[in-house]
Amino acid sequence: MHPDLHFPPISALLSESDTALFLDYYQLTMGQANFINNNNATVTANYYVRTIPQGEYLIAAGLEQVIHYVLHLQFSDEILNWLLENGNLNYDYLQSLKNFRFDGSIYAVPEGTLVFPNEPIINVTGSSRDIQLFETYLLCVMNFQTLIATKASRLVYAAQGKPVYDFGARRAHGRDAGILAARASYIGGVSGTSLVQAGRYFNIPFVGTMSHKFVLERKTEIEAFRNYANVFPHNTTLLIDTYDTIEGAKNACIVAHEMEANGAKLQAVRLDSGNLLILSNKVRSVLDSKGLNYVKIVASHELDEFYIQSLLQEGAPIDSFGVGTRLSTGDTSDVKQGGVAALGGVYKLVEKDGVSVGKLALDEPEKATLPGRKQVYRYIDSDGFYSTDIIALWDEPISDGETLLIPIVKDGELVYNFPHLKDIQEQTNNGLSRLREAHKGLNCAEPYKVKIHPQLTDILNKRIR
Repeated sequence: MHPDLHFPPISALLSESDTALFLDYYQLTMGQANFINNNNATVTANYYVRTIPQGEYLIAAGLEQVIHYVLHLQFSDEILNWLLENGNLNYDYLQSLKNFRFDGSIYAVPEGTLVFPNEPIINVTGSSRDIQLFETYLLCVMNFQTLIATKASRLVYAAQGKPVYDFGARRAHGRDAGILAARASYIGGVSGTSLVQAGRYFNIPFVGTMSHKFVLERKTEIEAFRNYANVFPHNTTLLIDTYDTIEGAKNACIVAHEMEANGAKLQAVRLDSGNLLILSNKVRSVLDSKGLNYVKIVASHELDEFYIQSLLQEGAPIDSFGVGTRLSTGDTSDVKQGGVAALGGVYKLVEKDGVSVGKLALDEPEKATLPGRKQVYRYIDSDGFYSTDIIALWDEPISDGETLLIPIVKDGELVYNFPHLKDIQEQTNNGLSRLREAHKGLNCAEPYKVKIHPQLTDILNKRIR
């Protein structure tokens, strides 16, 4: 190391032990205040979403990472000593965290489940000081992955059965966001990702073509195409817009015929700039005129569900789509909230020592909370479609309807087998197939019917009075 370099670069990647401090400081200051005042009631907090920024449904995603955090949260001596030296926290309280272990219970809807505004997605029951420690991490993971899974499902819906791929890692808001966006996108229905680590870590199919750099490094475009095709004769997609897209298509045709002579076939060409409607039609004509009707067209370049829908409605002969920025950031710029790429899910206290509690928010009633630990019951009509959800108190005897929240952790022990990601994707697909088209449209979809059970309504009315 150079003698003047006292601070070498660091990766800033969080280790598992570092995640103990992935919380907001007030969770610790409140913990200390409750510790000193001997307040450690048994409480329940709900995670839910008040409003949906885009469309009329959400795809729940992120539960597996939340549960991992809850069950592995530990405060090492190093972290506790750092807090003692750097935070306004006392020794006794910090020592109470030393052997932290969650011994409460968590009920939640499985990942890939369709959920709607104000429905509890996760119930966390345990000691007050414990469950407040989870708030920041839970909201970070659930809000992000649920947003991205939902966005992905809209893209897949717009693509009308044509494959959609996640190309968004380079535009994601951070490294964790890149890999979790790939995971959530797959839950939402995409066919694969460009991010190799997501392929390794989550067993998501990963795909890739070539960049403009590969073409620019060669003397000619056709030389670049030949170089690539010779190395990947059975999996070649050529990027044809480095110079002139139509000339690129013609060069791709030459290489495709050379590949045929060697017993291989060009898989696809990719468009990554320009007017995708006009160019895809022209490229299709070039390919077909050379007897290459089997060569597919892949499109990328600032795509979202509205652009994809428009392209296909106007007859663009595009066979698959690679979506980057607007998928991995959850961009909602065309609709209600003017581009707020975030899901405003909240984690609120709803029960203390068996008594329902909740925020009134008289100055802003929209921020009031539904009190009480709750269950959601889903009803299916005679045609097999979801018809109505009812939010009810946890112990309200309702005999019919499917209960959505299931046991995940009981008395600190994991009781749920997390499924493979492909199975979660199937859960999403099944749920969307049972949601009527009226609720899935990209524009002006009808809200799904969610009712509050009369007993819960009575509690709300008494609080207001």
